[in-house]
Amino acid sequence: MSETPSLLKRVDNTHLPMIVARLVLGNLFILYGFHKLGDPVDFLKQIKEYQLLPLSPPEYMNLTAVVLPWFEIICGNLLIAGLWLRGAAFSILAMLLVFTAAILMRALRVWGEGEQAFLDIAFDCGCGGGVIIIWKKLVINGSMIVLSIIALLSRSRKLALDTLPEKQAPAEPVTTEPEMP
Repeated sequence: MSETPSLLKRVDNTHLPMIVARLVLGNLFILYGFHKLGDPVDFLKQIKEYQLLPLSPPEYMNLTAVVLPWFEIICGNLLIAGLWLRGAAFSILAMLLVFTAAILMRALRVWGEGEQAFLDIAFDCGCGGGVIIIWKKLVINGSMIVLSIIALLSRSRKLALDTLPEKQAPAEPVTTEPEMP
């Protein structure tokens, strides 16, 4: 008696969730990374706004402002290409968890100042989209977290470069010795 696969397994076997997750996340992280590279001074100012890294020594913030955009671009490219999928998906998930928590903490600080309602809070989160209403950004990040979990847990490797067959060297011609009577 054969068991029917679960709904999640059947959906994963279509390869569609993984392909969508790879393309959406990969392209967004490449876009975000290039935006940060385009104006590194502005990105450094955005990092300071979150108050997560110490101001002294300044090397921590400077290094983050230089390395993070390149790391996002590399992870996005790896995800799209299908190389080191789990590592790239895990790295993107980790970044999203940190970014989302930082955005939420900053929004709660603004809300705690009592100047505006939480749903009205808007600021430039530093990802490259400019000023955004924060509850919308939290929903977007939540959606990207779901996509990164799909990319991390999916068994699908359709259209991934790391699953393409390697070229094999041509086989040595087989010669048979004639039998001696």
